[in-house]
Amino acid sequence: MKAIITVIGKDNVGILAKVSDACAKASVNIVEVTQSVLQDMFAMVMLVEIDKSNIGFEQLRENLNDVGTSTGTKIHIMHEDIFNSMHKI
Repeated sequence: MKAIITVIGKDNVGILAKVSDACAKASVNIVEVTQSVLQDMFAMVMLVEIDKSNIGFEQLRENLNDVGTSTGTKIHIMHEDIFNSMHKI
């Protein structure tokens, strides 16, 4: 199973590292990542594999929310099935 993680907020040092660290600690594999800095705004989209995660989806969501709080960003995670359904409508 895969999921999409989006990160948006004011750019600062370590955002990618902290999100990647949260994924690594949960045994979530990062398949693809794209990021941009538009003036002082940071935007990132990650495609991750959650099949072998050592925590549940909701705990992963909470962990990423904590990272968002510490980095001043908004982080959302969405299961791939929901993402695909939303974009078919």
